[in-house]
Amino acid sequence: MTGAIGEAIVTTAAGIELRVTPVGEVDHAELLAAFAAVVAAGEGYPQAPDEPVTWEAFRTYWLDPARLAVVARPRDRGALVGAYTMKPNGAGRAAHVANAGYLVTPEWRGQGVGTALVEHSMGAARALGFDALQFNFVFETNPARRLYERLGFDLIGTVPDVIDGEAVCIYWKKL
Repeated sequence: MTGAIGEAIVTTAAGIELRVTPVGEVDHAELLAAFAAVVAAGEGYPQAPDEPVTWEAFRTYWLDPARLAVVARPRDRGALVGAYTMKPNGAGRAAHVANAGYLVTPEWRGQGVGTALVEHSMGAARALGFDALQFNFVFETNPARRLYERLGFDLIGTVPDVIDGEAVCIYWKKL
């Protein structure tokens, strides 16, 4: 799952040092809880907010298809503050484009964690042989859209009424 990507220290714009590591078994419970909380809040994933996220559903969505899945914690190895998963966006000849999904825990939002994770994922994608990064289901109301645009992602299109009447946006960036 992790390819050749190992542990890294990244620094947010707020000066917070984060330890980014491939997901290990020790991270599973905390990562599942963080993902389930994001889903329950209806914040950016297609899973139904009123249905509990099981380990099996999480594993098959986030971990199994991933070429890389990472967690981020403060450098002193405190609680999980964010994570991302990355997989090929398509199969065969389309597998050169990566797709990624991110989460930042609510108490760490607005401190540059999301930016640090997206920037880390772009380097990791290149290291894994991907030449572009695409996001397929960015809710139209998702505040991360500003981050993606600031980092040079192009808005490829908007698909209306995809999830509970909300449009989703598709973003793409050549790496």
